[in-house]
Amino acid sequence: MTVALAFGTERPLPSRARVPRFPDAGAIAASAVRCLVDELETWPKPGLVSHIDSGSHEDMDAGTFRASASAIGPCFQALAEAGAAGCAMGALRKIGLDAEAAMLAATSGVNTHRGAIFGLGLLCAAAGARIGGQVDPTLSLGTVVLRLWARSIFEGPMVPQSHGQVAHRRFGAGGARIEAALGFPSIYHVGLPTLRRTVLEAPDDAEAQRIETCFALIAVVEDTSLLHRGGLSGLGFARRAARRFLDQGGVGAPGWRERAHFVHKSFVARRLSPGGSADLLAMTLFVDAQERMLA
Repeated sequence: MTVALAFGTERPLPSRARVPRFPDAGAIAASAVRCLVDELETWPKPGLVSHIDSGSHEDMDAGTFRASASAIGPCFQALAEAGAAGCAMGALRKIGLDAEAAMLAATSGVNTHRGAIFGLGLLCAAAGARIGGQVDPTLSLGTVVLRLWARSIFEGPMVPQSHGQVAHRRFGAGGARIEAALGFPSIYHVGLPTLRRTVLEAPDDAEAQRIETCFALIAVVEDTSLLHRGGLSGLGFARRAARRFLDQGGVGAPGWRERAHFVHKSFVARRLSPGGSADLLAMTLFVDAQERMLA
């Protein structure tokens, strides 16, 4: 899914020089990058790139993801600053496209974080809107996105040949566009509750917390990356495998890491990669970090 899918253009882009600086925007961006790295440094995640292996991917590895995360960090700061300044979706879209260009330059044309640029970028802008006084600072980031930009997300330009749009036409999947426009329900109804429950159950194992959250997302998300690679049968297989892992006790059961590794290998054998769920994992980590700062 490209950033152009959902960033609308209802207002001319303001000059970057006219967007005021907000010191906290740098901390927001640093948190976003850290969450991308934490997602990368989680293993085993079914079919996904990690610091251990490349999963179902032959054109990228951990180094590719690290270079990408570093390259798009300044754009996350710009998005937070734009949100703090009350910029409309046209401005966010331009920064998002700059981030995509930076990603492709850093990875020699490999798409590592396109979905994260869109979703995590919107959440950075929402965090900026809170620190800039554009919204009630007690609102959740998902609610901020819903209130400020949902209409623009729905009405924004679409890229017909993106994986998300192809999956939408073939299978009726909503994808990242609908997820964002609805205020990221997968984060608030699945990701955060799972993460916070697992923090209590495995307080000394942050990686286990992330793995449980990843599996919980895979089990329910209509992941267009899975649909693109495996069709409806691939999506069904992935959901069943993730649900089975969770039903058997998840990371709370003995031998959980070996079982998670087995699921990972089964995804690789089928070339399945739940990229949308990986993006949502990073976004869940980001939202959790931001909300804990307000507690």
